[in-house]
Amino acid sequence: MATIDELKNTGLKATLPRLKILEVFQRGSQRHMTAEDVFRVLLEERSDIGLATVYRVLTQFEQAGILSRSHFESGKAVYELNEGTHHDHLVCLDCGRVEEFYDAEIEKRQQAVAKAKGFHIEDHALSLYARCTKADCPYRPKGRGQG
Repeated sequence: MATIDELKNTGLKATLPRLKILEVFQRGSQRHMTAEDVFRVLLEERSDIGLATVYRVLTQFEQAGILSRSHFESGKAVYELNEGTHHDHLVCLDCGRVEEFYDAEIEKRQQAVAKAKGFHIEDHALSLYARCTKADCPYRPKGRGQG
């Protein structure tokens, strides 16, 4: 989703708040963002877009298929650009950082389990909650050792 025309193709008008919020996701170094994260970025850029508008636009973008929403351990909705490819998530229990991964064996195994239980998977989301074991993890909060 890169241009005004593509935004309009989803049925949404290309308003300034929508364009600004889309830009936050496109150029941001943080891929998974809460509404508060987006709002914080907009504040840093001195944008005059309120938190209620951010929530409304994120919901509209999710409904239009521009963003995907997940709920990790914090219980807060976390959004990311929907790039059309499936992936799963590893969530750090120390800092909340999220890493994406795809593993064909895990995907095959899930299909096999569903079939054995008499199900056909239409969609799924897998989130693994773990603690980083890297001694030099730059994301680990100060004062927290390896778990």
